[in-house]
Amino acid sequence: MFTFPTVAVRKVIERGKADAAINGGFRNPYYGMKPAEGEIPGHWLVGDQGVYIMSNGKLPDGERPLVVYSEECHPVGNPDWFHYKHRHFGCDDGIEFIDAEQLIPMFDRNLRCTHLNVQLTVAHVSLSLIAR
Repeated sequence: MFTFPTVAVRKVIERGKADAAINGGFRNPYYGMKPAEGEIPGHWLVGDQGVYIMSNGKLPDGERPLVVYSEECHPVGNPDWFHYKHRHFGCDDGIEFIDAEQLIPMFDRNLRCTHLNVQLTVAHVSLSLIAR
């Protein structure tokens, strides 16, 4: 399970929209293998050096997307991040796209919830909200 503050998730989505408006659309997380899939507002859940979400708007060369690490899997300050990532994300690096149209209404209906939980299985990405 990976936990992200909903305020931070909203900022990542908004940053992606702003980058897309300025730079001509959204990036494709599938390296062109699935044309037009994932080229909509949302964010990418990335397993790499830790697990984080990142904005998906197109960027000028050299620019970096907005990134927010999960509370459980940040490589700075969490000495167990590597083992946690392998246990809950898998050994390989990867990307999962999460659609903003799925998240924003869920956030808006649950204003008392403060965090998004993302749980991965071999076949599914499950999203839930919690209040802390």
